[in-house]
Amino acid sequence: MNGFMDSLGQKIMPIANKLGQNRYLSVLRDAFMLSFPLTMFGSIIVVMNNLPFFNDATKGTLNTLFGNGQNATMSIMSIFVTFGIGYYLCKSYDVEGIYGGAVSFASFLLVTPFFMTTSEGTEISGVLSLDRLGAKGMFIGMIAAFIAAEIYCFVTKKGWQIKMPDGVPPAVAKSFAALIPAILTLTFFLLVNAGVTGLFNTNLHDVVYEVIQKPLVGLGSSLPATLIALFFVQFLWFFGLHGQIIVNSVMDPIWNTLMLENLEAYKAGKELPHIITKPFMETFTVGLGGSGMTLAVVLIMAFVMKKKQYQDIGRLSLAPALFNVNEPVIFGMPIVLNATILIPWIVAPLIVTTLNYLVMAAGLVPAPTGVSVPWTVPIFFSGMLATNSILGGLLQIIDVVIVGFIWYPFLRLLDKNTEMG
Repeated sequence: MNGFMDSLGQKIMPIANKLGQNRYLSVLRDAFMLSFPLTMFGSIIVVMNNLPFFNDATKGTLNTLFGNGQNATMSIMSIFVTFGIGYYLCKSYDVEGIYGGAVSFASFLLVTPFFMTTSEGTEISGVLSLDRLGAKGMFIGMIAAFIAAEIYCFVTKKGWQIKMPDGVPPAVAKSFAALIPAILTLTFFLLVNAGVTGLFNTNLHDVVYEVIQKPLVGLGSSLPATLIALFFVQFLWFFGLHGQIIVNSVMDPIWNTLMLENLEAYKAGKELPHIITKPFMETFTVGLGGSGMTLAVVLIMAFVMKKKQYQDIGRLSLAPALFNVNEPVIFGMPIVLNATILIPWIVAPLIVTTLNYLVMAAGLVPAPTGVSVPWTVPIFFSGMLATNSILGGLLQIIDVVIVGFIWYPFLRLLDKNTEMG
């Protein structure tokens, strides 16, 4: 068994390392992290405005007074992501990032319709709809930002710039140096938008949304796709690779889009369209003690297992585990390359995630509202915040118990077969 695992690890690790170091996935991850403090602020405002014990009149008043806390952050998340993609991609090519970010954001706006249709069917021109800057515009924003940054960097690397004399202030020199790359990049997007609008009487937002984003989001919101992603998180961690970072860099655009769609529905008082979202993955997988839902494992090690080495590791890991940091147990137990506990390591998260999905689909526990909850918030509290219900916290506790039952026979076997006392 160990020989097979070693052989498999030698084949898997180079692929996973390349995926984890991929330029575009790294840029995408950093761009989403750029928006993280802003989305957290927006989430706090949403939670405060919609506390369960407030009546509808109070919620309405609070949303009127403080609703811009969400409108100016989470609802326009595509703005921050497009700027971040341009900035970080240019930096990866050793090109001035701030201008790359600005050009990428402007390129996104160039293909964005400046009109909206009201519920009565009236078209209003000269305005930007929030959904175009939020969930609906996420994928076209990412595509436009990547293409814009690539064009900008290509032109810059070719040396097609206006070079100023040495005595000119640096800010002025950089601005003139960015002039030609910016004009060429923005001209490209202006022509693309004109072609799509003039020839097909539509816009790129709607094309990308219908052809790319809608199918991908539909797939990513399904239970089977989620379980596949979760399997690879666990599988990569088993070989010592940070499965969360590698898989999330691929899935985060989908999960974040689902989160924004839920938030928009929640704010409008409509039924939540999705169960699987970024907060679902953060709260009901990582939020149970870290990757692999290991809070139950740490508790069993600390207070049930007989061998002192496991007791010590469990007790040392307990404080971090309460805040969903589980590297101490992953590498201290170790879980990495430990064939004895491979089955519960992979199976437990899949079983618990399936249960959570079915419970929420049945309406027994509310689905996450779309509020972004930091993954370090301890169990029970994160569940309540994510679902705006105490039932979310209770479900997390049930999850931990289930994980403990799944792991216990394997931990007992490990305890029994360990010679060190």
